[in-house]
Amino acid sequence: MAKDFALSFPEDDEARREFEYQSTQEADRLVQLAKLTPLTDGGLRTLQLLSEALVKVPHHHEARILRDRLYQMFVPRWHFPMLGDKLRNRAYSAAIASKVKPGDVVLDIGCGAGLTAMLAARAGAKHVYTCEQQPLIAQAASRVIEENGLADRITVIPKMSHDLVVGVDLPEPVDVVISEIVDTMLLGEGALATLSHAMRDLAKPDARAIPERGKLMAQVVESDPLMDLWRPRAAEGFDLSAFHHFATVAQITPNDYAACELAPLGPAEELFEFDFTKPDLTPGHAIRHLGCTAAGTIHAVSVYFQMDLAPGIELTNDLTSDGHWGRTAFLLDQPVPVGQGDTLTITAQHDTSQLSLTADELAEWQYDPHHRIVSHVWDNGDLLAMDCDDELQVACKPHGAEAIRDSAKSAELQM
Repeated sequence: MAKDFALSFPEDDEARREFEYQSTQEADRLVQLAKLTPLTDGGLRTLQLLSEALVKVPHHHEARILRDRLYQMFVPRWHFPMLGDKLRNRAYSAAIASKVKPGDVVLDIGCGAGLTAMLAARAGAKHVYTCEQQPLIAQAASRVIEENGLADRITVIPKMSHDLVVGVDLPEPVDVVISEIVDTMLLGEGALATLSHAMRDLAKPDARAIPERGKLMAQVVESDPLMDLWRPRAAEGFDLSAFHHFATVAQITPNDYAACELAPLGPAEELFEFDFTKPDLTPGHAIRHLGCTAAGTIHAVSVYFQMDLAPGIELTNDLTSDGHWGRTAFLLDQPVPVGQGDTLTITAQHDTSQLSLTADELAEWQYDPHHRIVSHVWDNGDLLAMDCDDELQVACKPHGAEAIRDSAKSAELQM
């Protein structure tokens, strides 16, 4: 029976080795060029060089490490769980379908992978202009949009929305502004300033916004696991409490939701409300009385958002939510034991981009879902408005237990 033989000639082996050597040398050269290339273009040239190196030598270790590092530097990891958040995707899809009309010109702020821009095109928009400040993301979004057959109706602009100009980047003021640029407490990504500029300078006077409105809510919570995670009292017999002052605000990831077991001790109160169709850039100041309908120990004040995308379509990261957004808990300096009917007074302030909270004092409280509370807003040092219900002040009598009251006074929560 005939046998198959793999024939090998010395000159072939030598040629292969020479080719591999030359390829490795060229890949090394490209990697060195990538390392010397400034990142002022957002990493585009660096990625091109590293990609060419990996074509030469697919297993090139340094090229792969540098490419992955580049991705992590310019493409925040939260993009991926956000895109996988089915509840968020369905809510935006429904809101866009209800508010974008055939013939509309749409501005989508924060393109990401291009999902909301493609949803707007599917809803009938005449054209969608979507801006993305990260060039690597904008480049990838253009590919996603092209592969979905929408390149003729969606234009990706690699700029921040603040840099857009009607007549240059946009042919006309837009009919709809779509955004998803909020963090766990609405304010952290500069959403108010961004939307104020867009609605004022880039949109028509009667333009629609998605989302329409947002609220920041607060409620007192109990959670021993949260304290064990963020302020472990001891380790291997050593007292660690002198390190606790660094842990003032707990950022809780979805992976830690179940482990933290945040238990509300009372109803949530509204801190601030924002109109995204006409964003107000005035800093805010509010005093709230967070009541306890159950006895327990207050470890933190949980702050979350409620966001109205369109009438009847809401997103939230409250204690019952299961989305990709994290949760924020402002930790008290010391846990505060409370009984049913107690209330913790807090002061909340924002400068339109950041929020701070201070827990002031503990008092007895009578729950009234319709009560009004102190709230005032400052403008250049002048008090604009103050709303205070006398009945509430009567209901908030000092607590009888001196130890509990003293431990709760001036418990600082800072961000």
